[in-house]
Amino acid sequence: MAQERSSDAGRRRRHARVRKVVVGLPERPRLAVFRSARHIYAQIIDDAAGRTLAAASTLSPEFKGRGFTGKKVDAAKLVGELVAEKALAANIQQVVFDRGGFKYHGRVKALAAAAREKGLRF
Repeated sequence: MAQERSSDAGRRRRHARVRKVVVGLPERPRLAVFRSARHIYAQIIDDAAGRTLAAASTLSPEFKGRGFTGKKVDAAKLVGELVAEKALAANIQQVVFDRGGFKYHGRVKALAAAAREKGLRF
């Protein structure tokens, strides 16, 4: 069986390594981040129940409703704020952060910082 040698395959391997340790429980769900070239997605997941408790992305209606036009890092900050607001509304204060195999840098870091500023603890 030949190994896949793309950057996405490397990210998937890193994510699998991280997921061995990072598990979302009902008292402390997982904040999972995925970024594509154009968009960024964040969701809060209870792995025990297999449910998404809150989600936000650059494609969500809340994001579109704010009429955002700007840089991708600024969009990530706004998505971080949105997911934190939804989490706090669902009575979730603490999460464990899952960077999805991406470097903790740029858009991923901006999303995490914005979620922290809005009151989400991780």
